[in-house]
Amino acid sequence: MDKNQILSAIENQKENFSKSPLKYYKNRIKALKNLRENINLMKEEIFEALKKDLNKSEAESYMTEVGLVLSEISYMIKHCRKFCKIKAVNSPLAHFPSKSYNIPSPRGVVLIMSPWNYPFLLTIEPLVDAITAGNSVILKPSNRSPYTSKVVEKLVKNTFPPEQVTTILGGREEISYLLDQDFDYIFYTGSMQVGKIVMEKANKHFTPYTLEMGGKSPCIVDKTANIPLSAKRIVFGKFMNGGQTCVAPDYIYCDKSIKEELVNELKKQIVLQYTDTPLTNENYPKMINKGHFDNKIKLIDNQKLIFGGKFDENQLKIEPTILDATFEDEIMQEEIFAPILPIVTFDSIDEAIKKINSGWTPLALYIFSSSKEIQNKVLNECQFGGGCVNDTLIHISSPYLPFGGLKQSGVGSYHGKAGFDTFTHYKNVLNKKTWLDLPMRYLPYTKTNYNLIKKFLK
Repeated sequence: MDKNQILSAIENQKENFSKSPLKYYKNRIKALKNLRENINLMKEEIFEALKKDLNKSEAESYMTEVGLVLSEISYMIKHCRKFCKIKAVNSPLAHFPSKSYNIPSPRGVVLIMSPWNYPFLLTIEPLVDAITAGNSVILKPSNRSPYTSKVVEKLVKNTFPPEQVTTILGGREEISYLLDQDFDYIFYTGSMQVGKIVMEKANKHFTPYTLEMGGKSPCIVDKTANIPLSAKRIVFGKFMNGGQTCVAPDYIYCDKSIKEELVNELKKQIVLQYTDTPLTNENYPKMINKGHFDNKIKLIDNQKLIFGGKFDENQLKIEPTILDATFEDEIMQEEIFAPILPIVTFDSIDEAIKKINSGWTPLALYIFSSSKEIQNKVLNECQFGGGCVNDTLIHISSPYLPFGGLKQSGVGSYHGKAGFDTFTHYKNVLNKKTWLDLPMRYLPYTKTNYNLIKKFLK
């Protein structure tokens, strides 16, 4: 799509927004039901696209992408009417007689930019939230996952008129041009580097935004943890999608007294979950492209290799790999985003907390411990976006838990009610009655009026 077509698509939505059927909650529910029906009709196409882009199995594609989208749609259909209701709130006595209320209103024409690692989930789930809130949407999926992006474009065309939702395909040139336009809201998921550009561009138009980014999410394992179960759940969370998950455990930070036991259990779980020859496992995901693959294999230091380390350039696959590491190593200087798991040790939980808080704020944090005291200490003293106690990843699958980062890992949140709120502006209104008009607020301010004002405003 060229610049003129992009501009025409945006102008079409702006011109039609005031008379959009999505202003009414019943039409929003109808649109969500149509989307759900079309996703189910196109399910095989979606699975095939995810297989081509990332070599995901059907089961993994459903569990981590399609199923989560369908769950969000069902939640929004169930709660849309309640979310859209005008909410009455109290009025101060000083404003008697009056009524006060919040009116949930769509933000307008919003831009949603999604990444390549979960190309269906992270495109359609924010779209679901935006539609539930009544917005028109320009959707920009990643060009690095071209098969899924094409399926998304087809799904959108089959479900929505262009004045409600339009998909823009393309790369950097299209992104740059879109960010130069004046949107009512921007929702971005991706890298911190591009997130900074989104912030700069949005600020030129005073456009509010949500940024969902990433970072080095720690997985703390203390000496009271159930080691076999911890290893099982860490392997699940780390190597899902070939390690290309923004909330994957980026590294293990464990008590040095249990490191050897934990490593042995991690090895067992990798074999159990991915076989002893994962590179030949047809359902084991690949790196998204050759450039990403090349960058990640450079992080494997054979002198610090504990397990794994093999890779297949033809398939763009890296087997689940465990490395011994320190915070000074190259692999600990950036988010890994690959199936490579460094292990760092600590002597005390206070040391671990201090180290985590000294770096960039992580998107997720995981604490494995049987001690409630340790659990609470970590949760209360560490800064992070969200996380789990004695598990990984699954907090992002709950519509009742807002998902989002903090500082470098993100701005704002979504999922469930938080997603509706993200794409909603609440008009806060005080409706003053006309049958009584208290004179104390008007000039001239007599001593009597002043005393009354002080009484009302205490």
